[in-house]
Amino acid sequence: MWLILGLIAIVATCINLFMYGTGKDYKLAMAMGISFTALTLCAEHSLVSNWIKVEDWSALREIPNMNKAFWFLTIVSILLNIAPILLELKNKK
Repeated sequence: MWLILGLIAIVATCINLFMYGTGKDYKLAMAMGISFTALTLCAEHSLVSNWIKVEDWSALREIPNMNKAFWFLTIVSILLNIAPILLELKNKK
């Protein structure tokens, strides 16, 4: 599930940037990109929670590697999704 939500977040972010580039209203796409990023993290948290419930310790050994990747991808997603707002603020000055 987290993979599907993550792909939707990536598509929404691309739509956000495309809509900004063409001068259209991008705010709904921006909200969708950030929202699906949050849902991806929630789905991943649920997956890890299920691993703990069934005591799948070998799967839990992968968490440190995934943790760094999710932090990085979340920060990139946030920056890409708010980039149009920051660019608009810069252009107004």
